[in-house]
Amino acid sequence: MNRRRRVYEGKAKILYEGPEPGTLVQHFKDDATAFNNKKHDRIEGKGVLNNRISEYIFERLNEIGVPTHFMKRLNMREQLIREVEIIPLEVVIRNVAAGSLSKRLGLEEGTTLPRSIVEFYYKADELDDPMVSEEHITAFGWASPPELDDIMSLALRINDFLTGLFLGVGIRLVDFKIEFGRLWEGDQMRIVLADEISPDCCRLWDIDTQDKLDKDRFRRDMGGLVEAYQEVARRLGLHTENPTPGRSGPVLVQSK
Repeated sequence: MNRRRRVYEGKAKILYEGPEPGTLVQHFKDDATAFNNKKHDRIEGKGVLNNRISEYIFERLNEIGVPTHFMKRLNMREQLIREVEIIPLEVVIRNVAAGSLSKRLGLEEGTTLPRSIVEFYYKADELDDPMVSEEHITAFGWASPPELDDIMSLALRINDFLTGLFLGVGIRLVDFKIEFGRLWEGDQMRIVLADEISPDCCRLWDIDTQDKLDKDRFRRDMGGLVEAYQEVARRLGLHTENPTPGRSGPVLVQSK
């Protein structure tokens, strides 16, 4: 993979040209960002953990028939993915009041919502990713009404699956952000889940203690981000903590 062509670089990942047409290599960086990159740091080991956790979740979603761009993990930091046309929307699914929702509506953090809520944000860093409605999305052609129906259906299905997955290991899925893309196969197009699902884009709270096991630890200067991500991986059966002093980063085990 020497001298491979860089296709795109975001805040937490780099996309490289893949080994076959229609594929990309997704590289997970150790960069930690918040508030639309206004806060930035590098936290060693974060990218390795996000790669492993996202791989596990995407594999489980593939198994239940949710279409995704994920093909396989290549190494500790990289995945092979299908090349898709990213829809310029961040889709946020909320189960519990937290973050910007609490601030906007004056809700106490931790309040269970009457039902899961799906929100859309236009992907534009220079505009701080503004919240948009379905009317905006269809009027400006970011997605068609049938595509939005597919996105909504998949988002709620993913939410149902993840809620149960995390509940089974003592974690409350508060909210999470996902992205979708158009996968072209000849003249046929379908909407698929893209990007990643990791503690970087989920709010995950311990059910008993309410401890935060996600990027809020970085946003709120709480510390212990890698340790929190390690705990999520451990509960999912992916990670064995290395007790040896002086070693940096996590120790990972292969999927069963």
